Amino acid sequence: MSKISRREFIKRLGAGAAVVGTSTLAGCDSPTSSTSSSDSVLPDIPTDKMTYRRDPGTGTKVSILGYGCMRWPMKPKENGEGEELDQEQINRLVDTAIAHGVNYFDTSPVYCQGQSEHATGIALSRHDRSEYQIATKLSNFSPDAQTHEGTVRMYRNSFKELQVDYLDYLLLHAIGGNIEDFNRRFVDNGIMDFLKAEKEAGRIRNIGFSFHGQQSVFDQLMQFHDEGKYHWDFVQIQMNYLDWLHAGVQSKYLYDELTRRNIPVVIMEPLLGGRLSKVNDHILREMKSREPERTAASWAFRFCGTMENVMTILSGMTYMEHLEDNLRTFCPFTALSSEELDFLEEMAVEIMTYPTIPCTGCQYCMPCPYGLNIPGIFAHYNKCVNDGMMPASSQDPEYARLRKAFLVGYDRSVPRLRQADHCLGCRQCVEHCPQHIDIPQQMDRIDEFVEKLKQGKSVTE
Repeated sequence: MSKISRREFIKRLGAGAAVVGTSTLAGCDSPTSSTSSSDSVLPDIPTDKMTYRRDPGTGTKVSILGYGCMRWPMKPKENGEGEELDQEQINRLVDTAIAHGVNYFDTSPVYCQGQSEHATGIALSRHDRSEYQIATKLSNFSPDAQTHEGTVRMYRNSFKELQVDYLDYLLLHAIGGNIEDFNRRFVDNGIMDFLKAEKEAGRIRNIGFSFHGQQSVFDQLMQFHDEGKYHWDFVQIQMNYLDWLHAGVQSKYLYDELTRRNIPVVIMEPLLGGRLSKVNDHILREMKSREPERTAASWAFRFCGTMENVMTILSGMTYMEHLEDNLRTFCPFTALSSEELDFLEEMAVEIMTYPTIPCTGCQYCMPCPYGLNIPGIFAHYNKCVNDGMMPASSQDPEYARLRKAFLVGYDRSVPRLRQADHCLGCRQCVEHCPQHIDIPQQMDRIDEFVEKLKQGKSVTE
């Protein structure tokens, strides 16, 4: 397919070209999906109002809205056996994003079951290279990939899949478990020296890492930076208004430490796996009373963007309506006032009172060796909590209705052989969870909850 320029795409859009929506598509990590198309033109979203931040190291303009390529849309295979990435829909999403000024695309060799880089490369290669910036990762998690040869092979394959001859941003993926893991993956095998040489050769513009883990490891990496042992051009952290002050490792601490060193911040999980886009009805009413036209997701994105050292905020926009909503938030972007920041802190305290499981749906716990759909189980439970649909006392007049809704919804969301009662407590998932969830413990709790519902008992009995 021939390249199209951003100007040409905007021209087509303005002439009434239809943009196909993806509202019924599931993400690449979803167990089921269906395909449907509807025409959706975006006349009310300007194509020249995207807000940009300046990368202090290179001087490059980076769109404050970044595209996370972890959850590209899927479609059924023609032979009916399973699913595959929907390249046509991915192309449309990328075209629309670029037309409205998005220029930062974040992927990894392991996203979408290893297919994200390839699909992202196809979609982006149709545009001029100057119109987009690529961020990908060294996701060398397996022992075979942690050798020098294995890691270099992964690195070079990213160039092939993405169809580029240089990478704008390269991340050491998911650092933070312990410093020994960092040394094994990147130091002892000579990879840090290799990457330094690649950067000097111009094949990498910026080197950083994504952080998931212990504050002591983060502090050690900052010390390396201070001592000049390793230079971090940027760092990707989990940040949102809930984690700002209410996480095991507060994102405020991480942000402040990076800002003190003038290291640009890339934000992941601004919606905390969707939890902050599907807040409790009471909280949503509070938000709507202030900004009737804004969504809960828009509030969360504006929180992140208000922080001046944030270079870009990643959003995994599988659906066209999510992309549209985000474009409205960032084209142009309006920072929150100090009073609005205080309001969001009040909402964070409210959210902490609801007993949801802090799962972001990142899929790092998968696949489960016993076939459980861990994110699916947590997602159904959390949705019922946030929607106020949790059956409690069997004496409640609404108990029968809520009990049926929970159990029927559970069976529809998660096949029975993949539900919580099949967890054997092997704990292989626990070490991979960036949120440090004791997954087997939560599975036992949900299984006990479900069994009480099946028996018609109060969940507090």
